[in-house]
Amino acid sequence: MADFSRLYDVAIIGGGNAAMCAAISARQDGASVIVLEHAPKAFRGGNSRHTRNLRAMHQGPTSVLTESYLEDEYWDDLLRVTGGETDEKLARMTIRQSERVLPWMQEAGVRFQPSLTGTLSLSRTNAFFLGGGKALVNAYYGTAERMGVVICYDAEVIDLKLDDGFATEARITANGFPETVRAKSFVVSSGGFQANIDWLKRYWGEAAENFRIRGTPYAKGRMLQNLLDQGVQPVGDPTQFHAVAIDARAPQFDGGIVTRLDCIPFSIVVNQTARRFYDEGEDVWPKRYAIWGRLVAQQPGQIAWSIIDAKSETLFMPSVFPAIKADSIAELAGKIGLDVATLEQTVAEYNAAVRPGNFNPQKLDGCHTEGLEPPKTNWARRLDTPPFICYPHRPGITFTYLGVKVDERARVIMADGKPTANLFASGEIMAGSILGRGYLAGFGMTIGTVFGRIAGQEAARNARN
Repeated sequence: MADFSRLYDVAIIGGGNAAMCAAISARQDGASVIVLEHAPKAFRGGNSRHTRNLRAMHQGPTSVLTESYLEDEYWDDLLRVTGGETDEKLARMTIRQSERVLPWMQEAGVRFQPSLTGTLSLSRTNAFFLGGGKALVNAYYGTAERMGVVICYDAEVIDLKLDDGFATEARITANGFPETVRAKSFVVSSGGFQANIDWLKRYWGEAAENFRIRGTPYAKGRMLQNLLDQGVQPVGDPTQFHAVAIDARAPQFDGGIVTRLDCIPFSIVVNQTARRFYDEGEDVWPKRYAIWGRLVAQQPGQIAWSIIDAKSETLFMPSVFPAIKADSIAELAGKIGLDVATLEQTVAEYNAAVRPGNFNPQKLDGCHTEGLEPPKTNWARRLDTPPFICYPHRPGITFTYLGVKVDERARVIMADGKPTANLFASGEIMAGSILGRGYLAGFGMTIGTVFGRIAGQEAARNARN
């Protein structure tokens, strides 16, 4: 039970991966810790409930990772997806520390498994959680509770008072009742504002009504707005987010990772005008899957359709929703409400542009089109084998990139460039320091884990002093 009359050493705002890594790390360093989780117990864990893996640097094969994945390659992968919009110092620190997090996670109860087929081909770079994100969250909470961390559910932080860069107390509603939490140090791990549709509308207008929020509906950005209003230095582009193409039939909130569609590299993708609008085979899927949410968001009606044929049906993890199938392109167009003649023309032009090659779904294969705009540079095969298969896409928002600036000790930075005295941050609320745009599969969990541990350790050290 939470004792709101007590002065805790460390108060953690949030309840996902980054928050729990901070809580466990602070407790390991001897601090008294309280976790303030906005969600009820059944929905604890934020977006982390829907994750599957973490990207980790490693020198050689491990029990769940193949070959090696070294710092320079990791950095190059990140540099390419962000287009250079990243803090190299913080990014390289995160990459290097990722090599040490797996043993720590296992000590905290997390279990791993080899990667599954059809999961973005990540066996060399990403460690998969046995049982997925829900099992990871449950492991962390169980460990934290055994260590004596106080967990407070249904606890929304309304206001964190900052006085000249010093956090004094958090005003919360706990199970509907107003309370005040006092602590010597605070860690903010409360995520972005992706579940706040009105906030998204500031940048995207009415199009935001068609967005699907893949994760927790509790990420409203209240804590982020509160800190920015008090002079914390912002970081990241407010129009940028981690977004993937998900099945358009998914619920508006909390559909999770199972709604993601991985068929794009083997398909052509058309919009409401039945025309293609981007190269589906630009690069390997782990480095491009996160651009497709934004691409679909920029299309009329924020909707698109992937079209494949029977040859590609088993090459990817299927949607949780049934595929739309037809024996002809004309019949398929009718089923999905696209102009029949235009879709037939789009498919015919694509088929005519495909050049023969050695198709290989596991790597860049050079199977491409010629004389087609936009081109398809890999995995291009004619659509000629019925049944023809279609999945509808909507933008699936995972988290927003506007956040608070931090330093290498996870200290939150004020607008004047000075670090706060006792306020630290980890996870999505500070990820914009490293992810200016784009995304690398599993890297959000890496940032949350690395900075969660740093924030917990620094908060505990600050409380002792």
